[in-house]
Amino acid sequence: MRRQTSTGGPDSAGSSRGLRLDPLSLPVSFAARDSRADGGIRQIELHRERVTLHRAVHGMRMTISVRVSEFAGVTVRDTADGQALVLLHRDPSLAIPLLVTDDAVERDAAWQAWSEVLALPQLADDRRDPAPRRRRCNAISERRPSFLMRRRCGYLLGPAAIYRGEREIIARN
Repeated sequence: MRRQTSTGGPDSAGSSRGLRLDPLSLPVSFAARDSRADGGIRQIELHRERVTLHRAVHGMRMTISVRVSEFAGVTVRDTADGQALVLLHRDPSLAIPLLVTDDAVERDAAWQAWSEVLALPQLADDRRDPAPRRRRCNAISERRPSFLMRRRCGYLLGPAAIYRGEREIIARN
């Protein structure tokens, strides 16, 4: 399998101008802009099954590996350099640029190709369904299983019966 790498220079894959990645020659490794990262650049490795991001934030190096199936889909966004084809994640800092161009025909062909190769839907706009609501954290739910939450506690039933003066049967051996 052949590997694409960025070559540097003014029109490298990491710059927003001239970004063109081929979906049929994965895996690909390139640099992209990241406003939060030190130096404003992050390294991205894109495979068919996973995406690995390498960046440093405030001097701390980090590697983030995300499965491709966790991305919402492939969408088009307007940028200062033209329209960008983006691999969209629900965390905006994990969105991956795939193509920046002004040519609508080239963009639509790449949009279809990336969607098929990564098995992700083509999103017409950035709007997605909201994430499902998370369960509230409750102090007692951490201590007792949920099926016991429905049962009545022993102290609500009244005092326990005490038997005095009776002979006990004790089995020894």
